[in-house]
Amino acid sequence: MENKKEKIAVIGAGSWGTALAMVLADNEHEVRLWGHKPEQINEINHNHTNQKYLPNIQLSEVIVGYSSLQEAMENIEMIILAVPTKAIREVLRKICDFQRSPITIVHVSKGIEPDTLLRISEMIEEEMSEDLLKDVVVLSGPSHAEEVSLRHPTTVTVSSKNEEAAKWAQDLFMNQNFRVYTNSDVIGVEIGGALKNIIALAAGISDGLGYGDNAKAALITRGLAEIARLGTKMGANPLTFLGLSGIGDLIVTCTSVHSRNWRAGNMLGKGLKLEEVLQNMGMVVEGVRTTKAAHQLSESYEVQMPIADALYQVLFNGFPPKEAVDSLMGRLKTKENIDLTNIMNE
Repeated sequence: MENKKEKIAVIGAGSWGTALAMVLADNEHEVRLWGHKPEQINEINHNHTNQKYLPNIQLSEVIVGYSSLQEAMENIEMIILAVPTKAIREVLRKICDFQRSPITIVHVSKGIEPDTLLRISEMIEEEMSEDLLKDVVVLSGPSHAEEVSLRHPTTVTVSSKNEEAAKWAQDLFMNQNFRVYTNSDVIGVEIGGALKNIIALAAGISDGLGYGDNAKAALITRGLAEIARLGTKMGANPLTFLGLSGIGDLIVTCTSVHSRNWRAGNMLGKGLKLEEVLQNMGMVVEGVRTTKAAHQLSESYEVQMPIADALYQVLFNGFPPKEAVDSLMGRLKTKENIDLTNIMNE
């Protein structure tokens, strides 16, 4: 049976929001793409391009840009929330000013809020009143926007407390290029998606220092153990971290030049200061903010996260990247524990 065509607002006209808008347009949905820069929206509507974020990609004319958030969301039942973690509360508060009917929110950002230590779904639930929020769905997995926009094969996971909401999101996005699985472990999917950015920063630093594939493979593997330790302590299913939103996302983010976090780490490894790196990137590097949150979480849950801790020292305390990597290699000898039932005790 043919899926129902929906009106969907994608909130956030960066690379990921635009790429997902393309997937939805391919599925013949009515797509409204909101951005806060009028000149960018003008480009989307007149040239059908978004050159800053997806160079040389032609957008479907089905995608209509909006600079008014209220107009973009008129008669909408589902929004795709694709703004950086630090902007989520501000955008949701604006939505609450005019929204009168309940909506389902599919969030596609990957981060944890420092200080509050809330996952994005928890931030959404905190900001949105019960009468305005129908369901929250998280979409995560190994998915570079650049490749999605070229319609390269991509596979992701959607998760929600409400299985029907997850299936609805699955139906919206699923096509021959974009395969979507459902997963009931919201905590695991969000934690895996957020914390892999930290390991990608570390992998980029290692590459920038010229340490090669052996060191990077070790960082990825041990990084997965850190993610699983913390995630399991927070209530996630440890097996989630062996899936798309765990090891899958970790591999793609740690090994690709498309990864903002890897590129930022690479520049740090080559000697640039954090302020210079962020200025050169010109885009949000979620892993920087998430590193602070992970450091706080490791202390709060009393979980050992040596890679995250070393990166925290580099980013926020001026510790030289080479010394940080070397300190990881010089840690006390221990046993590699690959029993997932005991990984949090390692």
